[in-house]
Amino acid sequence: MSITDSIRSYGAVFPLAILRILMGFMFLWAFFDKMFGLGYSTSSENAMINGGSPTEGFLRYGSDTLGWLADFFAVTDVIIMVAFMLLGFALILGIGMKVATVGGTLLLIMMFIGVAPPTTNPLIDYHIIYIFLLMAIYLAHAEDLLGLGKHWKEMSIVKRCPILE
Repeated sequence: MSITDSIRSYGAVFPLAILRILMGFMFLWAFFDKMFGLGYSTSSENAMINGGSPTEGFLRYGSDTLGWLADFFAVTDVIIMVAFMLLGFALILGIGMKVATVGGTLLLIMMFIGVAPPTTNPLIDYHIIYIFLLMAIYLAHAEDLLGLGKHWKEMSIVKRCPILE
């Protein structure tokens, strides 16, 4: 079967598989840029390894001081960074798509709330579009194409704990 035949037979799943991988790299890039300050959205002096807070801008939106919430924000920094990393790997590899879809949706909702209301469109922004893209990827089983989804689902631990699919 040629690549053209494969694309035709998979229809919308092929572009969703590509989008799954690209979205995974997007989240993984966010992790590396915020962790090491690669200079794109995070300068090196604001990198997490240099004591910067990757979530301070989102979580402090509209607030003048952190006050007693400073400890909560420090924990949230770690949670957000782990979420970026795990979501990136899950999407790239096509594994754990149930958890990735739910976790990614929660992460994107939190990020959307942090910038609400959207500045470029009063109704919608890219966070909402990404949520629906995650759902489409999951519902189309795009992890099975160009990913390890089929092999992942055959693992005994995944069969015992279907949430890990």
